[in-house]
Amino acid sequence: MTNHPGQVDFLSTDAAALLVQRVGLTDLLRGLVSALEKDFSRWEDFDKTARLAQHTPDGVMELMPVADASHFAFKYVNGHPKNPQRGIPSIMAFGALMRADTGAPILLSELTLTTALRTAATSVMAAKLLARRSSRSMALIGNGSQSEFQALAFVGLLGIQSLRLFDIDPAATDKLIHNLRTQLPGVQLQRCSSAAEAVQGADIVTTVTADKANATIVSRAMVQPGMHLNAVGGDCPGKTELDAAILLDAKVFVEFAPQSRIEGEIQHMPEDFAVTELWQVLRGERAGRLHEDDITVFDSVGFALEDYTALRYMHALAQQHQLLQPLALLPQLRNPKNLFELLLQPEAPHHDLAPTHCHAIPA
Repeated sequence: MTNHPGQVDFLSTDAAALLVQRVGLTDLLRGLVSALEKDFSRWEDFDKTARLAQHTPDGVMELMPVADASHFAFKYVNGHPKNPQRGIPSIMAFGALMRADTGAPILLSELTLTTALRTAATSVMAAKLLARRSSRSMALIGNGSQSEFQALAFVGLLGIQSLRLFDIDPAATDKLIHNLRTQLPGVQLQRCSSAAEAVQGADIVTTVTADKANATIVSRAMVQPGMHLNAVGGDCPGKTELDAAILLDAKVFVEFAPQSRIEGEIQHMPEDFAVTELWQVLRGERAGRLHEDDITVFDSVGFALEDYTALRYMHALAQQHQLLQPLALLPQLRNPKNLFELLLQPEAPHHDLAPTHCHAIPA
C-alpha cells in the first residue's frame, strides 16, 4: 500500500483478526517464530532498554521501545487483573513502527491480539531450544485470555497431544475447553482440580496467571526431572509464579537479563544469579538443555524486540492481504517548515468533521 503524504498505515483489531483467519493461526505462528529467531539471532543490531513502567494499586502501564538501524518501534501495554470485572480486557496494547532515517511513522497497530500471538510464538521459540523433543503433554495453569494462543501454538508447532488445564476460576477453564474443542478435536483436554494435579506427568508446564502477586503457583515438589517450565505470567516487580527453589535447581533462560532481573521470576534472586539470554542459545554460543533430566525454565517477561518483530511481520502480511487502512496522522504541508499554515486553511465542511463509525473490513 502506498499512502499519500501524511498518511500512515493502520492495522485495526478487526483487520488483525481477519488476517489470522486468512493465513491460518498455525501458519501465521510458524512464520512469526521464524521471524523472531532471525531477529534474536542479530541481537547486537538492536538498541535495547528495559521497559518503562508506571505502577498503580490496580495494575501497571508500560512503554516498550527498541530500535535498529532501519526502524524504531514501541508498544504501550497495560496489565490490570481486575479489568474483566469492569467488562474490559486485563491486557490492552497498541504500538507503532517508524523509519529510522526520517523518524516518520509508517504503521500504527493494535497490539492486544498481536501481543498474544507474539507471546505464544516466543514461548515456542524457547521450547524448541529447551524442552525435550519427546514432549507430548503440557500443563496450562491460568486459563485466561492468552491461554488459547499458548495451547494452539504448542499443539500446532511442537506436537503436544495432551493439555492439563487449571485455573482458580472454573469459568475460565470452561471458556478455554469450549474454544479448544472446536480448534483441537484430536487433543486430550483434561480439567484439573489444582496446579499440582495439572503439573503431574506433564513434560512442559506453562504458567500464564494474571494476579499481580508474589505467588507460588508451582512449588519445587511438583517439578520432576526433565520438565521445561514456560513461566509467562510473572512480568512485573512483585509478581511471580514459581517457587524460588525451582530456579536454584534449574537452568534458567531469559529474554533480556537487565529487564528480567527487575520483573521476572529471578527478581528475588541474587544479582549474580546465573541466567542465559535466549539469543545466546539460538546462535550456539551457550548451551540449552544438555541432558534429558535437566530442569529448564524460560523466565518470560515479554521484551520489546518481540513487538518489533511482530509489528514488521504483521505489517508485511497485512500489506499482502490488503487489510491496512490509511490514517491521516501527519500534517500535509506545502512548506515543511511552515506548520502554522495548517491554521490558515479554510474551515472543513461540517460533514467532514462528523464522527465516523468503524466497521470490520469485509473478507
